[in-house]
Amino acid sequence: MDEQRIAVRKMQDYISAHIDDEIDLADLASAASFSPWYARKLFIKYLDMTPAVYIRRLKLSKSALRLRDEKTSILDIATKMGFGSVDGYQRAFRREFGINPKEYSGSPVPVWLFTPDLIIDKERNVSNMSEIRNVFIQVVEKPARKVIIKRGIKANEYWSYCKEVGCDVWGLLLSIKSISGEPVCLWLPEEFRKPVTNEYVQGVEVEPDYAGPIPEGFDVIDLPASTYLLFRGEPFAEENYEAAIGEIWDAEKKYDPAFIGYAWDDKNPRIQLEPRGERGYIELVPVKKV
Repeated sequence: MDEQRIAVRKMQDYISAHIDDEIDLADLASAASFSPWYARKLFIKYLDMTPAVYIRRLKLSKSALRLRDEKTSILDIATKMGFGSVDGYQRAFRREFGINPKEYSGSPVPVWLFTPDLIIDKERNVSNMSEIRNVFIQVVEKPARKVIIKRGIKANEYWSYCKEVGCDVWGLLLSIKSISGEPVCLWLPEEFRKPVTNEYVQGVEVEPDYAGPIPEGFDVIDLPASTYLLFRGEPFAEENYEAAIGEIWDAEKKYDPAFIGYAWDDKNPRIQLEPRGERGYIELVPVKKV
């Protein structure tokens, strides 16, 4: 079982590294060290779709971000992403997102980007992180901004939120251009919640004068300019993400901000960034001057 999961993750990593290239089953089989037939079977078993569908959806989502952020033509995008023709690319884009790529390029709207779950070797011992690891802390200033959020009812952390609201919310948030470069997860103080909504939400920070479209079922809150302590751990192996988060939570509990002239601020939300092993786990905790 462990060998199968590792093989599927190797195929996912290969696709991610070669998303601009033409990728065939032989390439994935070589990455997985299995026959093409067996590699495809494992891919479907663990990801519930064929490699071809996975690659197409990921290419389309990457192309949407390029259309949003880069000054490039539909022809260039279709060519660089390996689509057979502009017409074929346009049809695939419309089927995936419900909008023509030319229309989207001229006026980007929130779309449901494909954000695949990466296979993690759950059977590997996750206690092998070194005993001495550093946590880096710095003061950062957040400007006044709006945050487009998707609320739930009872969720208070990522997994309960995912179960209640759905993990695919992240893909939609990724399609909205953020002033901080990526979506965020927030633990909302009482004043930012509704009577029957939850503490933990996912959202995207935008300019305070943002007047773009708001996806159906989403809310907008206004956050003031505020000061945060950014806690960042060292890079970690993906299967150790829970231990990496625990490191930061322990550091936050032990740290006294009075040492640098601050106190914890319970009027602003705590912020969680996507746990990415290559950069370390990051949280921002609000503080105020004393």
